[in-house]
Amino acid sequence: MSQQTRPFLSVVIPAYNEERRLPSTLDAVQTYLELQHFTYEIILADDGSEDQTAEIAAAFAKTNDSVRILRLPHQGKANTVKAGVLASIGEYVMFTDADLSTPLTFISHLIDVLEDGADVAIGSREGQGAIRHHEPVYRHFMGRVFNTLVRMIAVPGINDTQCGFKAFRADVAHDVFSSVLLYKDSRTVSGPRVTGFDVEVLFLARRRGYRIVEVPVEWTHVSGSKVAPLSDSIRMFADVVRVRMNALRGRYS
Repeated sequence: MSQQTRPFLSVVIPAYNEERRLPSTLDAVQTYLELQHFTYEIILADDGSEDQTAEIAAAFAKTNDSVRILRLPHQGKANTVKAGVLASIGEYVMFTDADLSTPLTFISHLIDVLEDGADVAIGSREGQGAIRHHEPVYRHFMGRVFNTLVRMIAVPGINDTQCGFKAFRADVAHDVFSSVLLYKDSRTVSGPRVTGFDVEVLFLARRRGYRIVEVPVEWTHVSGSKVAPLSDSIRMFADVVRVRMNALRGRYS
């Protein structure tokens, strides 16, 4: 891809120790995008993987000039997504999880919403038209409890803040992600780090007057999840409280 050519869509894929599914993920994403009428770039943001994730991505990029690799220290998904978004150059930018738990066909749904005037389009596993497959009962229960707290404390009216399938107008994405505070000064961590960064992103977007639209999606629980139910739930709730405290202290002004 030429440095002078701005793609229509940037797709950011955060990855941590994804050597097993990464080849099929990259193939699937590129195959889907090649069939579309628009130009694109794929940004694989490697979160300091300890396996062959970065090497697999680099080998793929050698034969696919639409792919870029960001090799980052392991600081968790929040900083990995942020780095990928801020490195993007597309007119629109989105991120999707490496397990592709939401089918790629829903990319067009997000783009349609953005083209229709939204600033932020977020995949939602709740509401009319949304479908969940194979989700453990405990995860669904935890998710609904968490979302209830999120709506009470930080982002009222949004039914699903945590689906890893979100798209933005480029200017909005760069504005919001350059202003996040959670984990801004994180040092290298160990193991997966699931956080509530999505809540801060949506809180900032709404605070700045951007229009957020939820898009019902199909979602499948994929085995091999890196979510640790108890510790991650505690951390995510603490993140939501920190977002509200940051706002009360004027740190987002």
